[in-house]
Amino acid sequence: MDIQEPDILSYEILSLKDENFTRDNVCIITGAGSGIGRATAVAAAKNGLTVVGLDINEAAGQETCDKARAHGGNMTFIPTDLCDDKAVAGAVEQAADLGQIKYLANIAGMQHIDSIENFPMDIYDRMQKTMLRAPFLLSQLVIPHMKESGDGKGVIANMCSVHGHICTKNKPVYNLTKFGLRGLSQSISAEGRGKIRSFTVSTGFVKTQLALNQIADQAEQRGITREEVVSDVMMGKSRVKEMMTPIEVGNMIIFGFSRHATYLIGGDLLFDGGMVLTY
Repeated sequence: MDIQEPDILSYEILSLKDENFTRDNVCIITGAGSGIGRATAVAAAKNGLTVVGLDINEAAGQETCDKARAHGGNMTFIPTDLCDDKAVAGAVEQAADLGQIKYLANIAGMQHIDSIENFPMDIYDRMQKTMLRAPFLLSQLVIPHMKESGDGKGVIANMCSVHGHICTKNKPVYNLTKFGLRGLSQSISAEGRGKIRSFTVSTGFVKTQLALNQIADQAEQRGITREEVVSDVMMGKSRVKEMMTPIEVGNMIIFGFSRHATYLIGGDLLFDGGMVLTY
């Protein structure tokens, strides 16, 4: 079984004309070292924004910077532990020094496969801090900057999942955080008066290391082969029997940021191959 995270090709990146897609405006992206975070960073940079990538993995973050620059974009990387409030606040301050913060994409995530009765609470705490508390804190920190911009507008994207709509067994904390991100986006939008928008993106399985790394654990937990995990568990309910690529998801976030998504306020972009809504 040979499934790998694909590289990002220039022609695959959605390019949009938007008066706010300029180097004067900053887009903060968490989880920028790999997967969807990396793809979104590259896409945002190619669309003319000044990108500030946050990730705990410095080497991977710098590699994303190289890729963004190779596509003609402008990106800065700040190594950041999202579980450290002071580090998060410091990263936002550094980002504000680079321009006007207008966009935030909360993408960083982690996974642990285990039942509720066996779930390690230290991993529970780390997942909650990384995937729900940090997005809340970052939103709290960037909203004042967005309000101070020329038009008082800003957009916050939260990376959700089909697991923000349905629950898979042995992923209790992942399920909890994804449902929570939908609530966060709607709460931001309820307070945003149509100017500070927020939305979620919900996908099925994407060709990222986060998804691919769980195949072995899923096989062990369910007592099936790795091939069966992919065909029956990951793609079993999807009407499209192919995982999405990270850049396909990144493009959706860029669309959500743009002038074309003015009415996307608290909504969810559900691109799941029919996994949730077809039977």
